[in-house]
Amino acid sequence: MDRKYRQKGYMDSDRPERESRPAKKAELFGPKTPALPGRRSVWRCASCAEILPAGVAPQGKCPRCGAELHSCKQCAFFDPSSRFECTRPITARIPRKEARNECSFFAPRTTVERETSSSKPMDARAAFENLFKK
Repeated sequence: MDRKYRQKGYMDSDRPERESRPAKKAELFGPKTPALPGRRSVWRCASCAEILPAGVAPQGKCPRCGAELHSCKQCAFFDPSSRFECTRPITARIPRKEARNECSFFAPRTTVERETSSSKPMDARAAFENLFKK
C-alpha cells in the first residue's frame, strides 16, 4: 500500500526500511574551489612598472627607465599617510622620495600577481583569423 504522507513517524511500523546511502564526502559540500592560475611574487619599478629581474641589486637602477631602486618610492614601508611618509620609526624626513638614500629599513615592495601565459599576445588580425581556422 502506497501511503500519502512520508513524514517521519507516520506509520513507521509498516514502512519498509530504505537502504542506507553512503555518506557524502566532506569536500563535496560547499562551493567548488575554482581552478585559478598560479601566483608569483614580483618586484616592479615604481616609475615605469617594469618587472625587475630576480638578480637586480637594490643599490642599482631600473634597467628600463634608470630610476633609483633603493629609494622611498620602491620601499615596502613607504606610506604617504603616515609620519615622515614611512611606517618605520625614522628620525628625520627624507625630502626626495625618488632619490637614492641609505635607509636601513629598506625592503623592496613586492606584489603578488597571477601568472598568465608567457607567450606574447598575437596581433588582432591573427587572433581573428585563428577563430575561423579548421
